[in-house]
Amino acid sequence: MTFPEPIKTFIEPLTALQRLLDRFNSQGVIIGGIATGFLGKPRFTVDLDAMFFASIRDVPRILEMAKEEGIEPRRKDAAEFAKQSRVLLLKHVSSGTSVDISLGAFPFEEEVVARSTLYNVGMLSVRLPTPEDLIILKAIAHRPKDLIDIQTVIDAHPDLDIPRIKRWVKSFEEVLEAPDLWEDIVKMFK
Repeated sequence: MTFPEPIKTFIEPLTALQRLLDRFNSQGVIIGGIATGFLGKPRFTVDLDAMFFASIRDVPRILEMAKEEGIEPRRKDAAEFAKQSRVLLLKHVSSGTSVDISLGAFPFEEEVVARSTLYNVGMLSVRLPTPEDLIILKAIAHRPKDLIDIQTVIDAHPDLDIPRIKRWVKSFEEVLEAPDLWEDIVKMFK
């Protein structure tokens, strides 16, 4: 199997991140541009993103396991920063690839993990959210590149559970006080 160039560049750090995720009892998923590359259309990205369903109390254990996988903090106060922001800022040492791990705690994030699947391409296996859940995550982030990613996932998966996407996106509209999240993506489904 030949990997698209954006994914090929990340095989070593992505494999290390997936091993870390496995060691954390598969309580998380690979997200971001790499997930879009698998579930939609490959695109350029400069880092790896994951969401672990984890408490801030898990940070020391995650950091210890990450170090054993060749992934270390990008900043000296990474543990403190994670406790405040719920994001671990790491890097895969041998490749220099940045690795951002969001610490999920909400019921939606728990569902994302429960619904996730191991996606196998050749010798590479990564745990990914469902296409619907990736769309929801991208709708929440709502940057221009996220909206483009949403369209590529929609194009690759014509039989999406649109009611699930709408329910969660509308729910996050209220929590985030962002009333246009759904309106900005609903037209993409047509």
